[in-house]
Amino acid sequence: MEQEQLQISSSSSSRWEGYVDWRNRPAIRGRHGGMVAASFVLVVEVLENLAYLANASNLVLYLSEYMHLSPSNAANNVTDFMGTAFLLALLGGFLSDAFFTTYHIYLISAVIEFLGLILLTVQARLPSLKPPQCTPGNPNSPCQEVGGGKAGMLFIGLYMVALGVGGIKGSLPTHGAEQFDESTPQGRKQRSTFFNFFIFSLACGGLIAVTLVVWIEDNKGWEWGFGISTISILVSIPVFLAGSTLYRNKIPCGSPLTTILKVIFSDISSNILYTSLQVLIAAALNRCITKTPSNAIASMTASPLSPTPIITKQPDHPHSAIELNHDGTETPSQSLKFLNRAVLNNKCTVQQLEEVKIVLKILPIFACTIMLNCCLAQLSTFSVQQAATMDTKLGSLKVPPASLPIFPVVFIMILAPLYDQFIVPFFRKATKSEMGISHLQRIGIGLALSIVAMAIAAAVEIKRKRVATRAAMLDSTEPLPITFFWIALQYLFLGSADLFTLAGLLEFFFTEAPASMRSLATSLTWASLAMGYYLSSVIVSVVNGVSGKFSGDKWLSGEKLNSYHLERFYWLMCVLSGLNFLHYLFWACRYKYRTTGANK
Repeated sequence: MEQEQLQISSSSSSRWEGYVDWRNRPAIRGRHGGMVAASFVLVVEVLENLAYLANASNLVLYLSEYMHLSPSNAANNVTDFMGTAFLLALLGGFLSDAFFTTYHIYLISAVIEFLGLILLTVQARLPSLKPPQCTPGNPNSPCQEVGGGKAGMLFIGLYMVALGVGGIKGSLPTHGAEQFDESTPQGRKQRSTFFNFFIFSLACGGLIAVTLVVWIEDNKGWEWGFGISTISILVSIPVFLAGSTLYRNKIPCGSPLTTILKVIFSDISSNILYTSLQVLIAAALNRCITKTPSNAIASMTASPLSPTPIITKQPDHPHSAIELNHDGTETPSQSLKFLNRAVLNNKCTVQQLEEVKIVLKILPIFACTIMLNCCLAQLSTFSVQQAATMDTKLGSLKVPPASLPIFPVVFIMILAPLYDQFIVPFFRKATKSEMGISHLQRIGIGLALSIVAMAIAAAVEIKRKRVATRAAMLDSTEPLPITFFWIALQYLFLGSADLFTLAGLLEFFFTEAPASMRSLATSLTWASLAMGYYLSSVIVSVVNGVSGKFSGDKWLSGEKLNSYHLERFYWLMCVLSGLNFLHYLFWACRYKYRTTGANK
């Protein structure tokens, strides 16, 4: 009997609790997970981001030149496409947590994106599926905007791609991060390395996209550009499948939103809508408890004879705990006390209540990063227009303004390995801490760099207009006698800010979120990017409205960029970024890490 118990205990300790392999069998320690498994995710990210950015970075030209949309309509459609793709990451994260594994969500999303790219490739290849060719400005051959079935094919293809990209962004980073054992310092360090090199892989895909593929689209035809993207996402599928035998996949345990709804709506249980939701909640929770062995409530034990509170730890968060009183009852924390009524009304368990509190506590951090992404949005709008007025020659090579994103991409590719291999180890020794630089410190550094970047952008614009004035070229269409490398400065600072903040956010959301909400929480990183793009459009509209009303001279309006007051806009962004940084410090200084690994 003792020998059988020892065998059972040994078998249990060799398994990853709460994880299964690709065949839905228990994941085994030493066989599943680890850096080798995560390396497949890094390669897939290169291919996936190449497929997405190859089209997104140059899509506005395709829509205006080949689909004959007006410049404003083309720009709005590109913004809507990119924003929708990043917002749909929330859907991908939700489905990964609730009903499918991150493994399955990636495969489903990659197939959807692949099908969307096939539609776009076929349309770009066949003239009969596009509007007839025309000469802009020629009254004898007016341009006909795409419409009818052709427009339907275009937008179905685009938004299939957006849906696939959203699913991938919402599942792939989490899938890679779940390959590491966070109960050990070594596992947590490897996970941090993974997030750094995930950004590196993202930059590698972006570099190929904004150089080689954009050149092919401009010189060989868009069917070749879409074709390369199609092949790239297709190749990513067998590469991802090649690691199937090594992956450990987190078992989903029902919708995380049901827990949030139970806590928030605990005081309106008489409401008919909430009564209906309770039925769905009960079904989801039953599924959660019966399906996953890592459920903290189901595995909880209490000893009434114990004179001290018992601490029960979750397998997925070894440093988080629930306190039990002498009689075995659970006590909610005193933070966000107004939510404790959910437990008093028996609407949820203490564990569920504390998970919702964690989500609410990370939301202010998420909100503070939107302003940074609003600054990043300028890299694809006004900064490109500035560079177009400057001398873009590099020796005998003329650099297209649309290829300027190569500067932050290359800088990220250089800085990411240096940061992981030299900067982090140095600070680990200096601070004698596991992380070296905490997640919130990384995010804060990124926000601070964005302030500097906007100040540099304003100073460079002042210098650019001063050169135009001295050369009497304010109304000229010729390149100004000033090199575009001045614009590269703001790209470098914003690229650095992106590296620190994006990697810090991904790891922060993953480590701090409850295990049942990790994919959804990590997807907030991409949602912040989408909201930054939307906020940028709102700020531009407000600035033009206010400046036009009070001074009669809109800051960001006119036929030529030299008539803009772009330096004032950049100074405004600098001030807003500074205020946002102070707002961030308010929340970051009060935040208490859920896991000790984050702040040791």
